[in-house]
Amino acid sequence: MVDRLYSHLRWLLPLLALSAAGYGLWWFARPAGLPQGFAASNGRIEAVEIDIATKVAGRVKSILVDEGALVRKGQVLAQMDTATLDAQLRESMAALAQASISVETAKNLMTQREAERGAAVAVVAQRMAELTVAGKRLRRALALRSSGAISHQAIDDSRAAFDGATASLRASQAQVSACDAALSFARSNVIAAHSGVDAARATIERIQADIDDSTLRAPRDGRVQYRVAQPGEVLAPGGVVLTMIDLHDVYITFFLPTAAAGRVALGADVRVVLDAAPQYVLPARVSFVADVAQFTPKTVETAEERQKLMFRVKAHFAPSLLRQHIRQIKTGLPGVAYVRLDPRVAWPADLQVRLP
Repeated sequence: MVDRLYSHLRWLLPLLALSAAGYGLWWFARPAGLPQGFAASNGRIEAVEIDIATKVAGRVKSILVDEGALVRKGQVLAQMDTATLDAQLRESMAALAQASISVETAKNLMTQREAERGAAVAVVAQRMAELTVAGKRLRRALALRSSGAISHQAIDDSRAAFDGATASLRASQAQVSACDAALSFARSNVIAAHSGVDAARATIERIQADIDDSTLRAPRDGRVQYRVAQPGEVLAPGGVVLTMIDLHDVYITFFLPTAAAGRVALGADVRVVLDAAPQYVLPARVSFVADVAQFTPKTVETAEERQKLMFRVKAHFAPSLLRQHIRQIKTGLPGVAYVRLDPRVAWPADLQVRLP
């Protein structure tokens, strides 16, 4: 039982100490004489990080920017080697040319099969005419047989001619059916040839897309934070070459205790004073309040313990302000964030906005 209690205390005590330390830092760092309706806490400037990564596996050919460089949206940052992709593109273009020839060949064969069917249909018409004539001769011969004006041999010849004409008609009709089958096969070959062309074009588009993606561009304005890879390195798909920060999505992160966090509204006014430039007061607005405390005890027993809970808060700076001072933006700078909890209370004189 004692061992089990000790195992729980072993992880619970450090967390309690961390929470108390965070609360103590906020308490002692808060400005003296802050009016009612305001809260303050230490914070740090942060920005959204973006990984510039390769889509397909390959070798880094060149990196065109250094760490700390300001980049614009669409600017080329790095280039992957595309020798293999270029060869695949040439191969696919050759396959497209071959598929195009196959289409023409299939069309010519279909034209030939259509002509053969037309000839077979004409033969059927001829055989039908021959059968009609043979039938008339046989009927005349049979009519003359009763009067003895025709020999039995002539009657047999007429009957044989009629049977031969019937057989020829059936053979020509079978030939038409064979031509129909050959024509259908020729048409399917044309469709298959067109499909081959479409497949070759799709392959070319895919490879061209991979080639285009091998030129790594900045997705938005920002600053290069790190060079993760170097020219000559071979990266797997998704391998990170550079990391940049979005200078249009900059915010300060700080922590407030339960009493203050519960009164903070999204969009509430914030004033930020950086340690590196205490003469300026920067405006911001609350954009996020965590719904889970930084430290949540397993069981909250007293109101005093609940007051020790610290909630993470983010306040974004206006994009227009960021654009005006884009070269001065640096992430990681510490400062103090002042939050107006009551919108009816006016900002003190020393927290009025003062920009560079």
